Amino acid sequence: LTAPKSGKETREDVKNAAINAKREAEKKLKSLHSEIIVQLERAKRVTAQLQSRSKKELESMVESARRAKEKARDMLTAIHDGDVEDKDLKSAIDEVNQAVTHLRAYLDKHE
Repeated sequence: LTAPKSGKETREDVKNAAINAKREAEKKLKSLHSEIIVQLERAKRVTAQLQSRSKKELESMVESARRAKEKARDMLTAIHDGDVEDKDLKSAIDEVNQAVTHLRAYLDKHE
């Protein structure tokens, strides 16, 4: 039997291949480490933006709900006074229903 290289040469090739593999793995790991730092910073910024955007979205829905609540109260007073038109009543009901539905859905999703 003959081998293409001597045992000493083969052992040296295996050793060099192991060193090269280790070097490549180290480069890849360093690259991934740098990339994960960048991505974590991005995530932090996006989270802050979402929180701010979500807060503004909630404030807007709360304001709409408050206006709808006032409209409902005014319409209830008008009903008791006998001074309401059907179209105004339907509009108020639609507005209040929409405000309640949106606010409920938002809170269900974010609780």
